[in-house]
Amino acid sequence: SPSVGRRRRQETAEEEVEETPQEKKLRLAKQYLEELRQYGQSRPTPGAGARAGRPRAQGLAFMHCGSSAHIPLSLQVQPPDPSSIRVLRGHQLPVTCLVISPDDRFIFSASKDGSLIKCKWEVESGKRLCVVPGGKKGTEERHMGHTSHVLCMAISSDGKYLATGDRNKLIMIWDTATCKRLHIFTGHRDAVSGLSFRKGTHQLYSASHDRCVKVWNVAENAYMETLFGHQDVITGLDSLSRECCVTSGGRDGTVRLWKIPEESQLVFCGHQGSIDCIQLINEEHMVSGADDGSVALWGLTKKKPLALARQAHGMQDTQGLEQPYWISAVAALRNSDLLATGSHSASVKLWKSGEGFRKLEPLWDIPLVGFVNSLKFSSAGDFLVAGIGQEHRLGRWWRIKEAKNSICIIPLKQPSAEAPNGS
Repeated sequence: SPSVGRRRRQETAEEEVEETPQEKKLRLAKQYLEELRQYGQSRPTPGAGARAGRPRAQGLAFMHCGSSAHIPLSLQVQPPDPSSIRVLRGHQLPVTCLVISPDDRFIFSASKDGSLIKCKWEVESGKRLCVVPGGKKGTEERHMGHTSHVLCMAISSDGKYLATGDRNKLIMIWDTATCKRLHIFTGHRDAVSGLSFRKGTHQLYSASHDRCVKVWNVAENAYMETLFGHQDVITGLDSLSRECCVTSGGRDGTVRLWKIPEESQLVFCGHQGSIDCIQLINEEHMVSGADDGSVALWGLTKKKPLALARQAHGMQDTQGLEQPYWISAVAALRNSDLLATGSHSASVKLWKSGEGFRKLEPLWDIPLVGFVNSLKFSSAGDFLVAGIGQEHRLGRWWRIKEAKNSICIIPLKQPSAEAPNGS
């Protein structure tokens, strides 16, 4: 009977998440294309490439949005020389968030500083090109900038729009070229803690401490819908090409995948503490970090982590109590096996996600003193940017006096980029 069949499926595949027919087609198309790619190595002949690209339209779409999901870039990256790390100073208080422009030319950053809310930096020269001053609460209409701590930001994949969210429940939209404010979105009932543009569109997802996710159309300055489900404040959010996003749910202990058209969600459990940061690696895998010191790798068809590194940054002695260093930031080089994590353990750690995302292997530590509140890889993977603060971006539990509130640009040398003679 149908009920017996359902019970057997639950018993034999308890951890599996059921797929829709469309998702199954996409997965199979991706698997087929990956097999063809491996068979023909990385450079198939033009004819083979054309044949490989034709089986299904869905396959092409999937290939475009990241079917080469596990490029082993960790083998091409060498440990950076600490003396080669560039430090950009300008923020007076802890840096809370940052993004890199899609062409890797500019960095946008924000902090807890009331007078230097948002900065634009040129990567090559390290020059600060633009500063947007803040103001007092209630003066948002008269001042261009925020009037409270900026907690999150996102940049559209065409580099046209920048979105910033603050503790005062506001989302501001900016023109990246001119640093002019274009619009203010209101609607959240608490601090805005996560922002992400859907890749290839001007659709914006926002997450908040009010426990909900909202969807906006930035090009039309329009609110679209609200999604509910988390039982505690949402601390982070990310998205790629699909019409869905992932969120970390703080102390409700869950990571969630939100399917926007279906208005449904998948719930993932695995961390023991507050899940404070999350990022998609590709369309099928993600990485998250928690204040229990753990880093988790997830597949979107499994309810529990594929890999879990406990005490990823070691242990600290706090007033006689041993506890893990909190994971305050995670980053993934899209569609590769290279990951980075940050804490206040005096280092950023680089990791390799091995064995089909079922293993987390530490590569090396990059010395950085302070709270690592934000991490982002450049699109080309040739550098990593860290936002450093004397305090955690969400609170003032500890203060590291010797830390510098700054932006750190960490070069990741790649042998393939060097000259043939090694000079």
